[in-house]
Amino acid sequence: MIHSLVNLFFPKVCYACLNLLNDNEKTICTDCRHSLPVTNFHFNNDNMVTKVFYGRVKIENGTALFRFEKKGIVQQLIHRLKYEGYENIGLFLGDWLGGELKDIEFYKSIDMVIPVPLHKKKLKKRGYNQVAKFGQQIAKALKVTYKEDTLLKETNTKSQVYKKRLARWNNSDELFTLINSESIENKHILLVDDIITTGATLEACIAVLNQAKNIKISIATMAIA
Repeated sequence: MIHSLVNLFFPKVCYACLNLLNDNEKTICTDCRHSLPVTNFHFNNDNMVTKVFYGRVKIENGTALFRFEKKGIVQQLIHRLKYEGYENIGLFLGDWLGGELKDIEFYKSIDMVIPVPLHKKKLKKRGYNQVAKFGQQIAKALKVTYKEDTLLKETNTKSQVYKKRLARWNNSDELFTLINSESIENKHILLVDDIITTGATLEACIAVLNQAKNIKISIATMAIA
């Protein structure tokens, strides 16, 4: 009865379609969940993520939970996560992907999870890093350290969301700094972000992380465009 009263005054809605959730649904309704364009990259060898970075930077492996489609469900989820304060979406997606990765032999060698950082001004304005809870839940599933004091973003770049693909390729002003490098030496790092478009941001992070001795880097993101 109490649950019904709470739901009457504070109804739970699907973060994708905004329809009311049933009692057995959480974060996303059943219809939207079944409509999500999952990639299954981590279950097969046809992996678009590794192809994006081939010949650019070395990564051990990589995956993305969804394919990003304009005006699709994934775009709605990521937009609400980044700009409307729905951090529970990050928890939900991190639980989903972490639950799948923990049973895959390759990901059992991961030592720590590191998020792509936000510039301090953007972090202060938004109040949170949209990939933090996503990364934390993956780290929890893999039973490894979540470490956000390693990469520092030096430049406060404008949002990439509405830039065309060529403009994103030409955006070379994202600068990152490595701190506490000794804490990641000889480690296999899982670098997490929200979306891969051209891969330029992740490539910049990987180049900086590679300043540490004897590390391996893999990638996990919510989506790939």
